[in-house]
Amino acid sequence: MKIDFKKLFSRKKIEKKKPETTTEKIISWVKTIVWAVIVVMIINGLALASFVVPTGSMENTVMTGDFLFVNKFIYGPTTPQVIPFFNIPLPFYKFPAPKDPEKGDVIVFIFPGYRDEVEATEFQYYLKRCIATAGDTLQIIENVVYINGKKQDFPPHSVVDTSNFEDPTDKFRTFPVGLNYTRNNYGPIRIPKKNDVIELSQENYRQWATFIAREGHNIDNNGSIILIDGKPATKYQVERDYCFGMGDNRDHSLDSRYWGFIPYENVVGTPMIVYWSWDTNLPLTNIIDKISSIRFSRLAKIIQ
Repeated sequence: MKIDFKKLFSRKKIEKKKPETTTEKIISWVKTIVWAVIVVMIINGLALASFVVPTGSMENTVMTGDFLFVNKFIYGPTTPQVIPFFNIPLPFYKFPAPKDPEKGDVIVFIFPGYRDEVEATEFQYYLKRCIATAGDTLQIIENVVYINGKKQDFPPHSVVDTSNFEDPTDKFRTFPVGLNYTRNNYGPIRIPKKNDVIELSQENYRQWATFIAREGHNIDNNGSIILIDGKPATKYQVERDYCFGMGDNRDHSLDSRYWGFIPYENVVGTPMIVYWSWDTNLPLTNIIDKISSIRFSRLAKIIQ
């Protein structure tokens, strides 16, 4: 008996059945959307993300309304952090990072919360410049930054108010609580480094309470004894590395001077290039003015 192996092993072409009923069409459409969201989430977590600059705190390095591509691989890719379009945060795992944030890097990070918040009320990405890293001592004197006693140059496109005007209420809003720093005269303060030991006392309890709580501990004070996780404590050992972020538009930036240190693990990427830029405050219904607001000079601009 002659066997036709070619016919035996040939694969029959399977035609995919096209949706016919309204229900089938809806199911097919939902499947397509779900798969598209999953693909976006994976890419967004591992390699590349898009970020729209919401405020002018980093002008003129980046401008309000700039659309940026962000390199998310450089500081450690992650599993998806948020559900796209809905901004719903997800538990995520961060893979080992090729590098840690360095002084001068422009960083995108998960906002840790305002000064007195253990957790932010809303999941948000912020964009600032890293000006100090774990173990550095930072001081600002008359708007000039000093790191470990060395004067730092202003970033190339930064905006600085040379009048050195001081808001008299500033000292009540800056971080940490009770040290009365201002935006123009701040510190000296050490940026916490993993395994640093902080001496705790009744005098500095408020200064460190939120920081320790953000590291995942319950901290309390009965007026004579400080309790961490229910146990008396006179010292605290730092569990993570941190950096300090500031806007290049220094007099109009809500940054680490007001809400505190940024954990390395919160740093998710660095912006690479502007791929679009226009006035995001204009509604799309005003299409002529919207198109007129396109900043062609910023397209393809490399962020440094």
